Amino acid sequence: MPNGFEFNFYSPKEIKEHLDEYIIGQEEAKKVLSVAVYNHYKRIILRETDPEAPVDKSNVLIAGPTGCGKSAMIRCISEYLGVPFYIADATTLTQAGYVGDDVESILSGLIRNAGWNIPSAQYGIVAIDEIDKLSKRGASEHISRDVVGEGVQQALLKMVEGSVIGVPPQEGRKHPEQQLIYIDTSDILFIGMGAFSGIEDDIKSRLGTEQKIGFAQPNEKKSKKDKNIEENPFEYMCQEDLMAYGMIPEFIGRFPIITNVNALSKDDLKKILIEPKNSIFNQYKTLMALDNIELKFTDKGLDFVAKVVEKIGTGARGLKSLIESCMNELVFEYSGVERKEPMVIEITDKLIKKKISNRFSEYF
Repeated sequence: MPNGFEFNFYSPKEIKEHLDEYIIGQEEAKKVLSVAVYNHYKRIILRETDPEAPVDKSNVLIAGPTGCGKSAMIRCISEYLGVPFYIADATTLTQAGYVGDDVESILSGLIRNAGWNIPSAQYGIVAIDEIDKLSKRGASEHISRDVVGEGVQQALLKMVEGSVIGVPPQEGRKHPEQQLIYIDTSDILFIGMGAFSGIEDDIKSRLGTEQKIGFAQPNEKKSKKDKNIEENPFEYMCQEDLMAYGMIPEFIGRFPIITNVNALSKDDLKKILIEPKNSIFNQYKTLMALDNIELKFTDKGLDFVAKVVEKIGTGARGLKSLIESCMNELVFEYSGVERKEPMVIEITDKLIKKKISNRFSEYF
């Protein structure tokens, strides 16, 4: 392995199969990520035998609604491969000279997660979340961000493409006379993530499927493609749409692989609740078993939770919030008691309505 750093190397199919155990749906995104990660680390191995191999690094951009598995997929892959991983928040980043975090703080976080092992960090994965907030449109709510956001894109160019970057040793801002840690980002895989709210309209407009006032006929039939664009506009997103959104061409050019996640359906939410190995229900099932309590979810309970979370619109994160609210009461009432016989608790729709916090009441 390069520089003595050991990581697990799997085929795209093996990576995809591993993701299937933890991530529900998002088939296309899982395939794209599996191939991108495979090619990235295959390139690193290839360069050990052929340093002049003409294979460039290809970073990835994932777009789509919040709570649909973007971060979870990347975290799952990094753990499977055994490489350092760090999620950076783009909203805290600013140009040098402004109040906020320098872009180098991204690498500081990766180095920390790698146990301060620079050779290990140089083969890690960095996810830059909320990357859409660096665009002019994403920054419009904050007056100062329109300029600063574009400046951050400029500041990130060398880092995501591959360069030797000086990083403050204490995860702070750079200052004169400070001794820096140097890290080569040429073999770090950068993955940009963002909701890109509103870009759907740009996509539909470019493809000519937006609603035209005064021209639409009440019984006009839409083609299969037009229906798919209406339902899943992110599948048709391209670099042109990202530039129209306010991302600079040089920055988007560093993310040649573009994929997306789709909004989760009610059926997806039900599956996410119980099927993944690390689902929130399975986690509580394991914890409650320590108190000799068996948890069971009824079909009506599953339907109710999925229906409420679908209305809230926060995706898988909403599932965790609602279940935590319900289970808080159950754990308080029944845990910590010695039992000779196992106790069975059925999670029904009626029980959930009774136990969850009032802040969810407007959704059912």
